[in-house]
Amino acid sequence: MLFGLVVTDKRHAAHAAGLLQSASARGWEARCFLTDSGVCLVQDEAFMAQARQRPLSVSVCKHSMEHFLPDLDAKPLAAWLVMGGQFQGAKLAQAAQSLLVL
Repeated sequence: MLFGLVVTDKRHAAHAAGLLQSASARGWEARCFLTDSGVCLVQDEAFMAQARQRPLSVSVCKHSMEHFLPDLDAKPLAAWLVMGGQFQGAKLAQAAQSLLVL
């Protein structure tokens, strides 16, 4: 089972981290796409702890990063996050058996 999570708002940081943890606990493959202010989750330690446990399972919209976090150096995050565009979100929506948008 591939569980896809799209996070569009930074207010959902705790919920997103919990959902990803629960999906993994069930043995599901869990992937996440961050866009709009959801990219701010890269600054949330609980969320990033989940991302570090499953490197490259989280994709981030580079355009949104540049808009919402213009001063953030994203290079160190590349070991855990896929930096891309809306294409990553579309591919996740296509591949996931279950998709949740927050």
